[in-house]
Amino acid sequence: MNFLLQESFQHQQPIRIFYVDRHQKISERIIRVEYIDDNYVKAYCYWRKAIRLFKRDNLLSVGPIKRKVGA
Repeated sequence: MNFLLQESFQHQQPIRIFYVDRHQKISERIIRVEYIDDNYVKAYCYWRKAIRLFKRDNLLSVGPIKRKVGA
């Protein structure tokens, strides 16, 4: 998880996250990491079109964006 967060930050690449929101619902987002510390990930959320702050403890998974190949 840490590796993909760092890669997104260093290369400004979008990633997919699943996390538990403040209402205890599981949510999926596509983000680009802007800042990371031990407790939070500050990122641009492509779905909300805004900067959001995510608690690292609430992140369930982090993964790359699958790219479609073909014409």
